[in-house]
Amino acid sequence: MDVFVVPIACDRYELYCEQQADPAILPEPAPQGMLARAKQRFATMLREAEERRHQPAGAAPATGLLARIQERVVAWMAERIAEQRLLWHLRRETAAVAVHPEDMTSEQAMTLVKRVLHRDYERHRRWFVIDGIAFLLAVVVLGPLFLLIPGVANLPALYFGFRTVGHWLSMRGASHGLHGVRWVGRPCPPLTELRDVSALEPEIREQRIHDISARLRLQHLSTFYERVAV
Repeated sequence: MDVFVVPIACDRYELYCEQQADPAILPEPAPQGMLARAKQRFATMLREAEERRHQPAGAAPATGLLARIQERVVAWMAERIAEQRLLWHLRRETAAVAVHPEDMTSEQAMTLVKRVLHRDYERHRRWFVIDGIAFLLAVVVLGPLFLLIPGVANLPALYFGFRTVGHWLSMRGASHGLHGVRWVGRPCPPLTELRDVSALEPEIREQRIHDISARLRLQHLSTFYERVAV
């Protein structure tokens, strides 16, 4: 598995990977109950979001209020999937390559990778607790209200349920990346060019990032860069 150490600014880095959706990143089957239903719903929402993410840019928009709300929710989930895909994939990896800018050593890249994974673990652990509590409140307090409205899903419960399961998977991936993955470094000259891209004018920056993305054969790198940098 290739993990790209992307320079966002002179002294700021983010980790990035780009792989096809893999059912193995989903939680394993569990006994029937609230957690099992949440996992099953998460898998369904994940599949819909992945399909949305691979739709052509000119796809026709949804019609109707409920359809537009659902489309916005799925679009939001697609963005969250893009942000957390790296950690989800790390759950099942035993070895990974840290592809880093040419002007840093492999030892520096390894230190950076460990620091970012530790930061991500702490962040996702905090939000796992917060969103887990919000999910339980949405189910217990709002669940009976939504039962009175046929055909309308408990959107708050779905929202916080998705976030809770996502943060749980990310925690496991970050922990496994820290303690269960064997890392090696590999320099990559095109990544070095990204270091000064943030200082360019928006039009020139976008063109440069697209050029580097094409050379690295990373289809969504430009979208990732704009999201985390801007």
